[in-house]
Amino acid sequence: MKKKLLIVITDVLSVCIAYGLALLLRFDMRYSAVPSEYIRGYLFYIILASVILVSSYTIAKLYRSVWTYAGIPEVLRTFVTSGIAAAITGVTYTISVIRMPISFYLVGWGLVFALTASSRMMYRLLRRARIKAEGVKANPVRQNIMIIGAGAAGLMLLKEYRTSYYLTDKVKIFIDDNEKKWNKYLDGVRIAGGRDQILASVDKYNIDKIILALPTAGRKDVKAILEICNQTDCQIQTVPGVYQLVNGEVNVSKLRNVEIEDLLGREPIKVNLDEILGYIKGKTVLVTGGGGSIGSEICTQLAEHRVGHLVIFDIYENNAYEIQQKLKWEHPELKLTVLIGSVRNAHRINTVMETYHPEVVFHAAAHKHVPLMEDSPNEAIKNNVFGTYKTACAAGRSQVKKFVLISTDKAVNPTNIMGASKRMCEMIVQTLNHFYATDFVAVRFGNVLGSNGSVIPLFKKQIAAGGPVTVTHPDIIRYFMTIPEAVSLVLQAGAYAKGGEIFVLDMGEPVKIADLAKNLIRLSGYKLGEDIEIQYTGLRPGEKLYEELLMDEEGLQDTENKLIHIGKPIEMDEEKFMCQLIQLREAAKADSNAIRAMVKEIVPTYQMPEDK
Repeated sequence: MKKKLLIVITDVLSVCIAYGLALLLRFDMRYSAVPSEYIRGYLFYIILASVILVSSYTIAKLYRSVWTYAGIPEVLRTFVTSGIAAAITGVTYTISVIRMPISFYLVGWGLVFALTASSRMMYRLLRRARIKAEGVKANPVRQNIMIIGAGAAGLMLLKEYRTSYYLTDKVKIFIDDNEKKWNKYLDGVRIAGGRDQILASVDKYNIDKIILALPTAGRKDVKAILEICNQTDCQIQTVPGVYQLVNGEVNVSKLRNVEIEDLLGREPIKVNLDEILGYIKGKTVLVTGGGGSIGSEICTQLAEHRVGHLVIFDIYENNAYEIQQKLKWEHPELKLTVLIGSVRNAHRINTVMETYHPEVVFHAAAHKHVPLMEDSPNEAIKNNVFGTYKTACAAGRSQVKKFVLISTDKAVNPTNIMGASKRMCEMIVQTLNHFYATDFVAVRFGNVLGSNGSVIPLFKKQIAAGGPVTVTHPDIIRYFMTIPEAVSLVLQAGAYAKGGEIFVLDMGEPVKIADLAKNLIRLSGYKLGEDIEIQYTGLRPGEKLYEELLMDEEGLQDTENKLIHIGKPIEMDEEKFMCQLIQLREAAKADSNAIRAMVKEIVPTYQMPEDK
């Protein structure tokens, strides 16, 4: 209320000053030259003008505007309203009292508008200056910013940094690969040049933070630019994608830190949603291991594509509970059943199949940690091999239409028991495909970023603890994909499945784990070698320097999605294989020390530890 009264008083004073000046200007600023009738007229005029102006501003709700954030619209309303008020006052006064000089009316109105509008804008500017000063006092470290991308997104960010009350950082320079923009200015900020100027500009302008404003750039370009940025000690952030740009959502609050996924250097896997919807829409689908990293993402995407009845099966109740609550919250319309049990329990998995009659099964339940399985090889065989066998047989007997096994690139020429067990899982679904009407397929892919037990969460924990970051070998490489990409492949494999195939993803170039660690340290805002060290610990049991996606005997066949290929099934003696499985099952039950030798006999490409 006090603030509103102060503005009203300011407006009244503005009327007095404006029309007083207008009258003096008419007579060359000589008070003695002003006729006495005009002086009396002025005194009565300012009373009427003040009443009409305040009333007009009240009707136009100008006293209710939030002038802290006022801009051009408020100024235009002030211009129009003050003009209307001046016209009403002038006409009324001329008819009823006395006709003043024409310049008195016109100049007076112009000055009233200028004074009332400037007083409001001055309030805004002073308030902004005070808040900025408080912000600087609270956060005295003012960062210098480089924006890469002198386009619409970069301009939006620049304007927000300039106009926001609460942002104290300053945009110092732009970088853009468009040669036509070089050495020009975007809203007063220089465009230094292309990406080759990043490092020099960081030093020249003392840059603390780099923002990638490249919402439409391809992944390869982003990766190349990030590799340059990672040579600096700057914090690196990026804007959202092109859709947020179209919707006008590019602003500082939407900025995110660059994640390791941005450094993969390839486009995300695209999936034909129509194909997915065709075979799961309205169907009952069972996901084993549905609470794990891959399994829970499968469940999430199935729920988004209107699955009829989703049955989640997992031995870990905490994981199962978490995905259950997530899906209930996000998809209350979903028909959902969450069951606890082990795929090693034949009676339990048979009962689930007979009770719910799933039409599609995604088998994601497995032990996957290589070093742990090296220490407990019999458990790997019991869970992975015979859990898959029991689940697949139950699916075949229940006439499931499609059975999709989640496999791994570690199944190719395996050097560890986990990889060998997954190779046997592939052999099981290939064999059972000849015995049942079910279409059995396997999906083979590399490491999944962010999954439970993967290197990225481990590196982040080590960085948060101050290091060191542990890498087994400086030359170790892996293929990587994101969890949504892996699940997209799994879902599309189900659409392509005709039975017996091993689907393989073209995952682009392999990535050095040491490079991932170095980039993650820099992206976290630390200096490699100063703040956090990398410690090489040596290859773990069963670990190899590189992974493969195909064995020598397997050919490649393209699918409609050029990034998804089909490996030709390897011929094998299925009858002998089934007999070997019986012997292996008995050995695993007895926790036999001969389990590795038996696995070697079944999977000739398996390299036992003593073979190395």
